[in-house]
Parts: sequence; C-alpha cells; structure tokens
Amino acid sequence: MAMTHDLNALKSQAKNLRAALDRAGTPVTHSQALELVAQTHGARDWNTAHAAAEAVRTDAPLWQFGGRVAGRYLGHPFTGRVIAASERGRNHHALTIAFDTPVDVAQSDLMTVPRKRINATVNASGRSISRTSDGQPHLVLEAA
Repeated sequence: MAMTHDLNALKSQAKNLRAALDRAGTPVTHSQALELVAQTHGARDWNTAHAAAEAVRTDAPLWQFGGRVAGRYLGHPFTGRVIAASERGRNHHALTIAFDTPVDVAQSDLMTVPRKRINATVNASGRSISRTSDGQPHLVLEAA
C-alpha cells in the first residue's frame, strides 16, 4: 500500500468524517473514524495506515545532492548548496554543504575563521546531531 498522505492529513480527515457522520445522525468514536479513513486509503487498519504514512515521511530524502539550503551554522546565517548527501540510518543524512559566502565562525573579533564547506549529519528536521557545549545544534537547516 502506498500512502500518499501524511499523518496530520489522515487525522484531519478522520475528524471531518466523524463530524459529518455525527451531523448525519450516525455518531462514531474517533478511533472508528480513524479506522474508516485508513480503509478508504486501502489500509487494513489504522495501525497499518499510520506505519505507511510514517514510512513515507521518513524514507524520502529531505536534503538532496545539488539542493539549495539555508539556515544557521554555529549561530551564523548562511545559504549554500548540498554537494554530497548520503543516508545515515532511517532518519539521518550526512551532508556536505558549500556555502555561497564563507561563514566566519570565530568567537573573537581579533581573528577570522572562515568556513567555505562543512560536513554534518542532520536528523529529519534538519538539525545536526553534533551540539555546541551549551547544547545548541551546530547546524540548523531551513527551507531555502
């Protein structure tokens, strides 16, 4: 079964179905509505639909080779391009990003430490697994 909807869309459909059936005089529980929505999408039950929708969400690579990216690296804003990408487990990607303009990551005004290219492993939400000493991710990606 290929699930083309995300979980939020499926849950919203169940909520709308429940309200419509209630107005029509056929009230159903929320779990019954979830089961009905799952069946309309070809799933055996809600658990199967949930798993299929989750697999679609996590299997598609979010950051692809050649893709434009923007975000913050060590707290500094940047734009750039993904010049290498590979999967690292189910929900992580190893990326090499070339910055459009070098990012100066020095903490001191007395020197400069420009970065033109970085390597990072990010989770599905675009946050690096590497953290600074205060717990902030090294890299935070946003939609470019």
